[in-house]
This record gives sequence, structure tokens and C-alpha cells, in this order.
Amino acid sequence: MRTLTAIVLILFCICSNAFGADKPNIVILLADDLGYRDVSYHGGAIRTPNIDGIAAEGVKLERFYACPMCSPTRSGLMTGRWPIRTGTMRAVIPPWCNYGLPTSEKTIANLVADAGYKHRACIGKWHLGHNQVKWQPLSRGFTHFYGHYNGAIDYFTHEREGEVDWHRGTETIHEEGYTTDLVSAEAVRFIAGVPKGEPYLLYLPFNAPHSPYQAKPEDEAKYPNLEGKHRTYAAMVDCLDQAVGRVLAAIENRGDADNTFVLFMSDNGGVHDVGDNLPYRGSKLTPYEGGVRVVACVRWPGGGLTGGKTCDEHIGYIDIYPTVKRIVGLADAPDPNPLDGVDVLDVMRGKTAAPKRAWYSWEAQTVLRENLALHDGAWKLVVPGASVLRDRGAAKAELYQINDDPSEKHDVAKQHADVVERLLDKAITFRKLRRSDGVPAYGEGREGFKAPKDWVITD
Repeated sequence: MRTLTAIVLILFCICSNAFGADKPNIVILLADDLGYRDVSYHGGAIRTPNIDGIAAEGVKLERFYACPMCSPTRSGLMTGRWPIRTGTMRAVIPPWCNYGLPTSEKTIANLVADAGYKHRACIGKWHLGHNQVKWQPLSRGFTHFYGHYNGAIDYFTHEREGEVDWHRGTETIHEEGYTTDLVSAEAVRFIAGVPKGEPYLLYLPFNAPHSPYQAKPEDEAKYPNLEGKHRTYAAMVDCLDQAVGRVLAAIENRGDADNTFVLFMSDNGGVHDVGDNLPYRGSKLTPYEGGVRVVACVRWPGGGLTGGKTCDEHIGYIDIYPTVKRIVGLADAPDPNPLDGVDVLDVMRGKTAAPKRAWYSWEAQTVLRENLALHDGAWKLVVPGASVLRDRGAAKAELYQINDDPSEKHDVAKQHADVVERLLDKAITFRKLRRSDGVPAYGEGREGFKAPKDWVITD
């Protein structure tokens, strides 16, 4: 009887491995300020063969949404929750801001740790709080950190506010190199260093192609027909794609690419007059589609995300956490806070439609204006430059039949005043979720700020 039981267990293990029971590697590649049409598979002029390869081999996510700026997207990606709940939706977290993603929030790194992942790396731009150690990556579930706390660092000197913001773990390091190359080299080392048979999480938030617009001469030489910042920007995106290629090659060299979930996305749309967001209206820091509907694609051959298919369902950044939660085998595990995102694995596989739900965008980087948008079925409400909490912002409200008018050319608010009023009620309810102690307006605290030496934070 014992012999029969042993045989059954062996057969079960063999079958389980054959059907991919081994936990997959999770790789999230996050571009910064990349325009929707800045990849060549969307018809852009910049060569991006490696990003295109993910789309061609996996699934193109053609209606994938982020926030109109970076810190909020990173917060929602990390937690599966609307960043307005965590105080991180109003503005980015600038160098002088003493705020971070609250420690009461469980991150995607904490999540995969619960699933037994011993190797969890954040390599690149953090931008979720740095002025206290409790907000830094190694305090938020990651076992490996290499990169920078702040956004907009110098690509060659690695400085922000006159001090070097470049770290391995909690130590500041001084090294030469272009940041995009350095973080991809570190990612390659990390992947190669994980023992075979052990799964890993690699979160690789690039700084590129965010400003300052700086590129290597050899990359700029590839775009002689462009001038000024447009040439530099194209070179930065090209270098980003090369970095993606090196990471993909490291995944292949490890031998378990079929069981590696790779997501590529941008944290928001491209910057006005720099990035290309066509065919959509708007850009970074706007609630229009060009600011929030971003380039995204995913590949996981062993998990059915393959074949170059297209997913046109409305999904986005807050859905990453709950989807990964299922992928690592914790779909039914409780979370400390209610999730706003949903598991969209079968949506990306093309097996089911995305759930019907309201989808919100909001930012208020400056004291003087707010921007809010709400998708609800076939409708999209936009309230540009006004607060819905002050006289509802109704005078500025715009309404679009977004399925038929994705470029937002035809405002039909006057023809559908009842829809505007209904959606404004929803928008107000959402806006009231903001924590009173959240990130302040971008410039608050800037006057007189002096960065700590080498961005060493000990408290």
C-alpha cells in the first residue's frame, strides 16, 4: 500500500510540473513617460524591436490605463488599490516631500513573499517615498534594491537636487554610466543570480524616457532626420528598448522563459510636444486618453499569454496586483485592505470580458487646478481644470461617447445633461476618498529645501 501511495505521489508531482505548477517568475518592466505611439508596433518612428517582440509573441493590451503621472501609477500597481485611498494620487512625490506609500499597505513584493518567493528585486526608479526608511524599497517587501529614490535624475551624474541619488540597498554608490544601461545590467545580474528552480520577482521601473532629455551620442546618431529634444528623446526610447532586449535575453538564458510572466507598460502618456500619443488626445498630466491610455503588452507562454493576440478590454494598473496574486497561487488569500483592481488573467487570455466598473483618473499637482475623468461604460466624463467638490465643476464638464470617439473630438455634454449629472455624482463620491494627510501640491515644501548628502536617509 505504501508503495502504491508513493507511486501516486510521484505521478502527481510529474503531472503537476508538466502543467506548470512551478511558480512563474514575475517581471514588470515600467517605462516612464513613454507615448502611446512611441513604439514601432503602434506605427511610431522610433525603433523598438524588443518591446515589439513582447507584443508579437504575447498579447497587446490596447485599452490599458494608468494615471496621468508616475507616483500614483506606481502606488496602484504596488497595491491593487486606487491611489486616492493611500494619499498618493494628487501629485508625484517630489524630493522635498515627507510622505510615502503608507506602511499599512501591502505591496506586490509582500504578496509574492507570502507565496514563497525569496528573490524580490526593485531595480530603477522608486518614487513612492524616500525621506523615511520605512517607505524605501527594502522596507516594502523587496530583498534587493538598486537605483534611485527620486524621479528626473541626471542620466550621467545620477544627481537630483545636486546630490547623488544612486543606491545599492541602503548605501549610496558612485559609479559611471548611463542610468538606463546600468539598471538593465543590474537586472541581468539579478536574473542570472537567482538559483535555478527558484522563482523571482523583478520590478524594473526605468527612468527613461522621462526628462531631463539626455542621450548617448551613438543612440542619437541613429535618428539624423530628427532635431533637438525630439532626436534626444528618440535616442532615449531606443536605448530603453535595447535595455528591454538585454533583460529578455537574460530570461531566455536562464531557461525558464516559458514560465516567466513579462509585463511591459508605461506609467502615463508621453509629455506634450515630446512624446507621441496619437491617435489620442492629450498627454501626461491630462485626463484625456493620451495621458492615461498607455502602451502595454504582456507575455507568458506557459500561462496562455502568447500568439500576438490583441486584448481590447478596459483594464489597467490597479489590476496587476490581483492578477499576480492569482498567478502565484494566492487568489483566495485575504488582503489587509480591500482591493479596487481585479484579476484580469482570463481577460488577457481572451477567455472573458473585463468586468463592468467605473474607472477614475484624478490629479491636482498644483494648488490652482484639478483634472478628473471617469469612464463608465460607453461614457467618459472629463472635468478639466476644476474641482468637482467646488460647485461640482459642472460648467467645465465634458462628455464623450468613448467607444465611438476614443480621440475625444466630440463633446456631447449639452446633449446628455442627465448623464453628466449622474457621472458627476460618482466623481464626487470618488474625490471624497482622498486622505487628508496625503501628498500635498507639488511645490509645497520646496522653498529652502536642501537634499541630504548623497541622499543618505537614516531615520
